[in-house]
Amino acid sequence: MRRIWAGDCPRLLGPVVAGFALMLIAACSSSASASWNTSGGSRSPTGGREPAKSLASLSITPAAGAVEVSALAPVTVTVAKGKIDTVNMVNSAGKSIAGTLDADHTNWKTTAQLGYGKTYTVSATATGDDGKPVTLSSSFTTVRPNNLTMPYLRSAPGHLLNESSTYGVGQPIELWFDESVTDRAAVEKNLMVVTDPPVEGKWHWFDSHEVHWRPKVYWPSGTKVTVKTSFYGRDLGKGLYGESDVAASFTVGQSKIAIADHNTHHMQVFIDGAMVRDIPISMGKDGSTVGAGGRTVDFSTRSGPHVVMDKEPVTHMQSASFGIKDKTDPNYYDLDIKWTVHISGAGEYVHLRDWEPAALGQTNTSHGCINVGPEHIGWFYQTFGPGDVVDVKGSPIELDPRDGVGDWTIPWAQW
Repeated sequence: MRRIWAGDCPRLLGPVVAGFALMLIAACSSSASASWNTSGGSRSPTGGREPAKSLASLSITPAAGAVEVSALAPVTVTVAKGKIDTVNMVNSAGKSIAGTLDADHTNWKTTAQLGYGKTYTVSATATGDDGKPVTLSSSFTTVRPNNLTMPYLRSAPGHLLNESSTYGVGQPIELWFDESVTDRAAVEKNLMVVTDPPVEGKWHWFDSHEVHWRPKVYWPSGTKVTVKTSFYGRDLGKGLYGESDVAASFTVGQSKIAIADHNTHHMQVFIDGAMVRDIPISMGKDGSTVGAGGRTVDFSTRSGPHVVMDKEPVTHMQSASFGIKDKTDPNYYDLDIKWTVHISGAGEYVHLRDWEPAALGQTNTSHGCINVGPEHIGWFYQTFGPGDVVDVKGSPIELDPRDGVGDWTIPWAQW
């Protein structure tokens, strides 16, 4: 008998074994194209395997679709088990937003400030530790404020604090908003005053637009002062957000304090505590009159510490500015006055008086200013500047705290 080895198909003869022969033929047949009975793993519709996922895991903050995102929130891209290759962040206009990638290439974050009510898109790519790539993108929208307010750091009404690097010992820090602020606690939380050496002081609100900081007593000479705000991105009440952050620094100069006495008609000037000049003066003549529109106009120099606001070599002064417009009125004037040192918002100045010199040191004849003769006014003008103090004593009407820089008229207990 013939031996049959595996893989051999014997020839079978005769009808009796025909069905069995068909079975053997099928069993011994092989086709490379047969795929209906495959095994050993799933296949794609095209017959290939699904590509394996990268080990890297990318994440973007804020998450896709986030709204009302804080303009202060840093945008971050992080990766685990891989390295970041590229990050592209743009606003709705396609402008790129700056960011920085750490040395390990595992963390990226924005370095640019985000805008209000803006939509941003972040796209990132990374390569996993297994060499396989991964991509991710996210779009989000920042908070849209109900309104914006611009803060201003001022030395006096009409003057920004950064106009000078040196101020006198009486200089307060004024912060003014161009919109009414309702959440005062939120404002104060984002204010910082740093002094070297440390000086005791605090904030005082005059109204919903204006808050001032001053020391308990006049500044020590040589004090270095820095004030910073962080209002951008902050809700200051009822959806009112800060439009910008502002900051300023200055150094306190020599102590220069002039004491003008209504009754003695003299002004004593002290520098660093020592009296250096005794100046004959003429101050407001007191009394009052009725100006245009029935307005009462008085002629008293206000009593209390005035802080110098600014100065000009010549100032055009008109009585019409406070209601006296009739040229036949004995109180009418329209003059260019020299060497003017501005000490109040209502128009009080220390200035040259080169007429009626006999009144100086003897009687009060001015409309409210402090008049000084030619022999002293040049020195005073050159010596005194913003932040220096002119303290008026003995006049019948007190300086209003809002009349220029009248902060020192408010006792510390009420500040």
